[in-house]
Amino acid sequence: MIDAYYELTDPDDPRGEKFAASDHVISTWGAAMQNAAPVSALLVRALERCTPRDDTRISRVVVDLLGPVPVTDQLWVRPRVERPGTRIELIGAEMVAPGPGGQPRPVAKATAWRFQGANTDNLPPTPADPLRPVGEGIRRHPDDGTDRTYIQSLDWRWLNDILNSVVAECWARPLVDLVAGEPLTPTQRLFTVADIANGMGSRLEPAEWTFLNTDLAVHMHRLPEGEWIGVQSENHYGQDGVGVSRGTLFDESGSVAVIQQAQLVRRRPPPDVSSRGALP
Repeated sequence: MIDAYYELTDPDDPRGEKFAASDHVISTWGAAMQNAAPVSALLVRALERCTPRDDTRISRVVVDLLGPVPVTDQLWVRPRVERPGTRIELIGAEMVAPGPGGQPRPVAKATAWRFQGANTDNLPPTPADPLRPVGEGIRRHPDDGTDRTYIQSLDWRWLNDILNSVVAECWARPLVDLVAGEPLTPTQRLFTVADIANGMGSRLEPAEWTFLNTDLAVHMHRLPEGEWIGVQSENHYGQDGVGVSRGTLFDESGSVAVIQQAQLVRRRPPPDVSSRGALP
């Protein structure tokens, strides 16, 4: 298996750049579907390459997952300019993959506001407190003997019990490339990690509940620096199966972005006990 989430197999395919996904993208919710983090990072890669300009940067990205993204060697990604402009532009990207009948269909999309830069050095700094240092985190070894999934593709440093804390905090960094042979940009690195906010601080037992996010919206007030991305996240649940995960993303100098995700919360069906004791 390659040491990357994806391999670029055909940059000139008429449908868009064509990629093959590795096992590093596999979701914990199912072996046939991708985790949202690699998907969103690959869409961000396309956004950054969409008519790039040195005097601009992405400010906000919204990723919508249109259904389970399959783990396949047939993924196409194509960007577009939605609303051109000098100071403000809206750009988009779409991921296409084979559907149940084999015909390609959109499986994820992203839009981003891209702003022209200006000198604002004298503005007040962010009021958000920084996360505790990476060195205070407890290392969680990715190679724990479980099946290979996206979770094992990260180097983790837990600052508290990220599964059961009301406000969960950790540091993480990818152990693999986004695309084989390509260095990560700061924004791509942020998105290889950002989606873990959805599972942090859930306080729900995954054997009893599912809490799948259908989107992620990230607003970046500055670009991250360094290898580590910090995540501080909390979850809010209604009584009708709808939840929201929200959090702050950090580098080692302080906060860089805020994230929010919609959740579909469902209780897992009880195990089928009708066959217990039955002869094979």
